[in-house]
Amino acid sequence: ARGFSVPLQRPADCGAQHYFDSSRLACAPCGDHQRQSAGGSSCECEPGYRMVSSNGGFSVTCEKCPENMSGVTQDGWNCITCPRGLTSKGNCKCPNNEILVERSVDGVLLDEALCIHCNGSEQSFSASDASGSRCVRCEQTFIQVSKSCDCNSPNILTGGLCFLAREGLPPKGVATVRFAQLGVTLASAWFLKNLQSSAFACWLYSNLTACQALGNMCVMNMNSLSSSSTDACGLFQYIFVSTARVGIIHSIPYWRHNLPWLYYGDQPGLASQVLEKNHFPTTFTFKGTDKDVKLKFIAASFDAAGNFLKWQNLEGGLLQLCPDTQTKLNAAYVFGTTYQQNCKISVSKILLDFANPVFYDLFLEYNGGNGQQHLWAVPILNLNLQYNEKFVNQGSNMNNWLLTRRFFLVDALSGKENDLGKPPRVIRIASKITISIRLVSHTQRGTIYPPLITVAYTDVLIQNPETQSVMVSFAVSYEMNQREAQIQTDIALGVLGGLAVLWSLLKTAGWKRRTGSSIIDLQTVFKFLLFYAGDLANVFFIITVGTGIYWLVFFKAQQFVSVLLPLPSQEEDFVTYIACAFSLKALQFLHLLVSQLAIDIFFIDWERPKGKVLKAVEGEGVTKSTAAPVSIWRTYFIANEWNEIQTVRKINPLFQVLAVLFFLEVVGFSNLALMDASSSLTRSSESYVAPWSRILRFGVSAALWVAIAILQIIFFAVIYERFVEDKISQFVDLCCVSNISVFLLSHNCFGYYIHGRSVHGHADTNMEEMNMNLKREAENLCSQRGLLPNTDGQTFQISISRKMRLNYDWIHETLTRKHGPARLLDSSANTFEQSTRAYNAMNKFLSSFIDHVHKEMDYIVKDKLLLERILGMEFMEPIEKSIFYNDEGHSFTDVLYYGNETTLLIFDILFFSVVDLASQSFVLAAILTYLQQEIFRFIRTTLGQKNLASKTLVDQRFLI
Repeated sequence: ARGFSVPLQRPADCGAQHYFDSSRLACAPCGDHQRQSAGGSSCECEPGYRMVSSNGGFSVTCEKCPENMSGVTQDGWNCITCPRGLTSKGNCKCPNNEILVERSVDGVLLDEALCIHCNGSEQSFSASDASGSRCVRCEQTFIQVSKSCDCNSPNILTGGLCFLAREGLPPKGVATVRFAQLGVTLASAWFLKNLQSSAFACWLYSNLTACQALGNMCVMNMNSLSSSSTDACGLFQYIFVSTARVGIIHSIPYWRHNLPWLYYGDQPGLASQVLEKNHFPTTFTFKGTDKDVKLKFIAASFDAAGNFLKWQNLEGGLLQLCPDTQTKLNAAYVFGTTYQQNCKISVSKILLDFANPVFYDLFLEYNGGNGQQHLWAVPILNLNLQYNEKFVNQGSNMNNWLLTRRFFLVDALSGKENDLGKPPRVIRIASKITISIRLVSHTQRGTIYPPLITVAYTDVLIQNPETQSVMVSFAVSYEMNQREAQIQTDIALGVLGGLAVLWSLLKTAGWKRRTGSSIIDLQTVFKFLLFYAGDLANVFFIITVGTGIYWLVFFKAQQFVSVLLPLPSQEEDFVTYIACAFSLKALQFLHLLVSQLAIDIFFIDWERPKGKVLKAVEGEGVTKSTAAPVSIWRTYFIANEWNEIQTVRKINPLFQVLAVLFFLEVVGFSNLALMDASSSLTRSSESYVAPWSRILRFGVSAALWVAIAILQIIFFAVIYERFVEDKISQFVDLCCVSNISVFLLSHNCFGYYIHGRSVHGHADTNMEEMNMNLKREAENLCSQRGLLPNTDGQTFQISISRKMRLNYDWIHETLTRKHGPARLLDSSANTFEQSTRAYNAMNKFLSSFIDHVHKEMDYIVKDKLLLERILGMEFMEPIEKSIFYNDEGHSFTDVLYYGNETTLLIFDILFFSVVDLASQSFVLAAILTYLQQEIFRFIRTTLGQKNLASKTLVDQRFLI
């Protein structure tokens, strides 16, 4: 690096006696009697010296002029006598209106320079040009006013023009420009030179360029309209009002002959008429041969002096300050494609590329009925409108807007003070340009209102252009009136929300009956709120999914444009609905989790001792004959199987997440969420990618989640569980084979019962006898498995009486009590013995209850009414007898993940959607969704295992 290092030097660093050597990229000294040239890349002779030879750079030889010929010719090669003195550069000078002559007509150098007066009489009307080297015809206004090339008092000389002093002239203009964002008001050099002359020339002579220049200065002053000001816009309005007699152009009342069209008029409410009264006379489609129709914007461009430059098409990035590929720049004008471009541009680049402002009058081109091309004027909404008492170009109320016509991208001219040749002190940049296309309400043929361009300018105080930068943006948005859709959404939310209240009240009533309580207390209100949170979450979910799929289908599939997507600002309510749905569903999910972790469960072992065994009595030295012990391994086995099915779901969660991610990112369904009219799943890497629509992202992802989940449920229900493995049904069969029933209480007086009593009387047997029993059962050589004779019903919903519950709690109390007097057992027994005896007591109590031993706590078996099944509640209250309801659908899964698949699925969808809306990443959403599934599954398994061990007295060490 040291061997290839060179010092950085710039031409400005070289000083007066050095020049910048472009071959060395460094400063080099000039020769004797030489100094740096104006360009800085060569040397020139000092004043009083002429060049003898020059080969560029330092190869310059200078020679001093003699005393009697101290001046140097304009080309620097000869010495000459100067009778009128010398300039600072050592050249001859002449008075005003005289020209310098150094050579004769045939090019021979004169010994003494001549100063020749230009003849301003009527025959020639000549005056010296700006360089003072030749006589030219003087400006026409001088001739018209004074019949000479002089503009003497009382005539008015301004901007190089001469005007006759008379009444009726426009007032004296204020040549200042206000930069409101900076709080700076400048005396503009451009305005000082051209404002008054442009106003006079426009008013007196209807000079076209003067009128255009005056209009441009009004635009540079942000279209200020103040009744008390005589700035550029005040002078323009003065002329506009005074020239009403000259007529209008193209029947447009705001476009006067010879004047530029700057305003649409200052009548309140006019903006809404301009933007909504008339429809744009053409239609647009997304499909068929006319798809990908481009909006043909065309602009008439003018320079600051008012000269017409040319017609310019907006394609190619005319209004887009950010650099990009031609394809992506042109995509801004494809109808239906929402376009967004943002970037940061250095001030130095802006000054380089936009040294001279260009002004645009924008039109939208269309085909007329007779084949003639027509132009529709596009209004401008200038958000920086200044000095206006009646209009505020902010907010959504069109009645307060003042629409204009002309705009610019960069103004680096009006901010120049004193000298137009120096850099500006302030520049004004169109930092935000938005083209808004609005669809006509209830249209079926793709009719739009006239487009609107909204422009916001940023004022930049120039300090260090190399380090300063400006953020600019260009956007094309498509919108329609969403009021009707919002009303329909509010109606749906109100109706479904009301139904959710009723449904939650029914749930609360059912819960009160199942708890055996009829008192409305604080717990009841809290439970109602929990139920309502879940139901309201479902309401929000239905509305948001329906809304997302509606926009996805109707926007992407339409041929003639009839709907347009909501703008990002209009999606806030939708995002709020999703956030509410997720929050409420999370509350319901946690409530479900807590409820499942607090259920009462007991495994009833029907196995009876087979014979007797001899057992030594500790401390007595004798043996006694006792009943053979019943193996506990069957209970442990059932407990482990129950522990395994606690988090079994109707779908495979991992496959669900991977399948959704596959279709979104690999197949390309995510492309349907772009705010453009294309319904293609693939996009070219070179094409413009429109912004994401949050509504479409949710609609696409939620639709895929629901569709894949439904397919999974159908697959598992129809194929997998029928031909491969059905863990729920297998668990019921296993209970019967193991001779163990399951007694579940999800509420105080409601629960479920799985009848697992073996039809063979015992299950603790060897393999040969077990196979023989199964064979007899397969051949119908034994009774059926059902609780009632000659029935197969093994699962029941149970509604127990309060007396039954009190006895259950009385026995169960000893399972969890560690200290205090024993009510059922000997107080001297240790904890393990107490638990063992309590377990045997509970097993005996429940088995005798099932066998109708306790007549005061008996039960009946019946079918549920259809309305009871629909409402999920029981009409009959178990006062004297408990009630067993026949259950054909394994409803005991309500205390497992399996029976709450809808809640879990909606929670997963909402979690995925919330993460995606926050991060705009389907991949991150999928990863976090799977992680939360695993975390909650771990919590459910771990705490559920502890609850199982606590309630059934199964040692947790045996739960694997």
